[in-house]
Parts: sequence; structure tokens; C-alpha cells
Amino acid sequence: MKHRIFAFIFAIGLLPFSMSAVQAEFTAAQKDDLNKLFETYIKENPLVVRDALIALAQQEEKDRRAEAMAMLAIDEGDPFMGAGDEADVIIYEFSDYNCGYCKRVFQQIQIVLADDPKVRLTLKEYPILAESSLDAARAGIAAGMQGKFEAFHTGMMTWRGPISLESVMSVAQDSGLDMARLEADMASAEVDAILQRTRATAQALDVSGTPALVIGDEFIPGAIDASQIKEIIAQQREKS
Repeated sequence: MKHRIFAFIFAIGLLPFSMSAVQAEFTAAQKDDLNKLFETYIKENPLVVRDALIALAQQEEKDRRAEAMAMLAIDEGDPFMGAGDEADVIIYEFSDYNCGYCKRVFQQIQIVLADDPKVRLTLKEYPILAESSLDAARAGIAAGMQGKFEAFHTGMMTWRGPISLESVMSVAQDSGLDMARLEADMASAEVDAILQRTRATAQALDVSGTPALVIGDEFIPGAIDASQIKEIIAQQREKS
């Protein structure tokens, strides 16, 4: 009877230790009996087992998501626009300067930032479309180090024509950046680390393209308009 009780409560997930720990207390014959009891229970209660596995998978996904969101919130060195410490909502955007849809959503986010002084946009520079995207992403982070990201980002997002290292430097020059410092920062280990962190975060969140927005606990793959962004912000504030 003892073995049957152990088998039953372990099968439905009530024992807080592993099967190997349980089996270590029994003889070889008892272990064989225990395994047979498990097999019988599974065959006779497939729906219970199925539901337990579904619940386990759901919990694992919830935990994975929580870890990914915690990674996202590590944003030291990520350039930003809008509200500073007074922000009560942060829009995280995975963006690539060669992405046409990113330029489209840029205009919409500018409307939101202009209308709402408590929203901050934090850019997760995610250069995935071209080699020039990497040059631009490095420059974007480096511009943030000089406190001039907004001017640089606006210049890049309104640039007409192909993106190249030359065009990136032209926008940086027009944005009033210290060019010698910019070039040094672009090649720095600090910028490398920020880009690596963003890639890891994007992988954890299953970001497959740009733009991708995260507002509170809401993940939005693709471009949306200002009214939709405002609606999500309002929903997130209601949750807080």
C-alpha cells in the first residue's frame, strides 16, 4: 500500500523530490513493482497525466518569459528618448536602422512621446538586416553616451536613401556629436557588451524581426500606430 500511495502522489506531482530519490529507498524488486504501478497509473489515467504535463509546460513557459522580461529590464547603456526617472511606462523597441517599418513606427512613437510626458522609449539596438545596420547601431549607442541620441536617432530615422557608414557619420556630424569620441566609443568593449546583451534578450523573447515592441507585459511584433500604443499604455497603467 505504501508503494501505491507513493506512486499515485508522485504521478500527480505532489512529491517535491525526484523519482530516483524515491527509488533509492527500495530494493530492486520493489523498484520494479513501483515502475509497474506508474505504468498502470498512466494507462488508467491518461487525462490526468496529460493535464499535468500541460500545466508543467505552461509553468515552464511562464518562468522562461519572466526570465526574458528580467533580461529586457537590464538597460544600462541602452539609448533612450522621452521621460527620464519620472517615466511610469517604458516602451522597449528592438530596432534596425535599415528597417522601413521601424521608420514607420518611429513617427508613431514620436506622437506618443509628445503627448505623454511620462513615457520613455528605450532602444534595443538590434542590427540584423545589413552590415551597415551594425555600424548604425554602434553609433546610436555611442550617441547616447554623449547625451545626443535623440538628435542622432531622429536623423537616422528620417534619412532618405541607403544606410552606409558614410551616411551614419554624416548624420552624427549633423547631430553635433564629438566625432573622435564617437568613433572610439563605437569600437569599445562597452558597446560590444550592450549589443551582445540585446541579442541574448531578443533570443529569449523570440524576437524574429524588427520592429518589436514591449510595453509592460505586452509584446508587439511589428509596427502599430500611435492610438494602439496609447491604448496599450493605458492598459498597462491600469494593471500597475
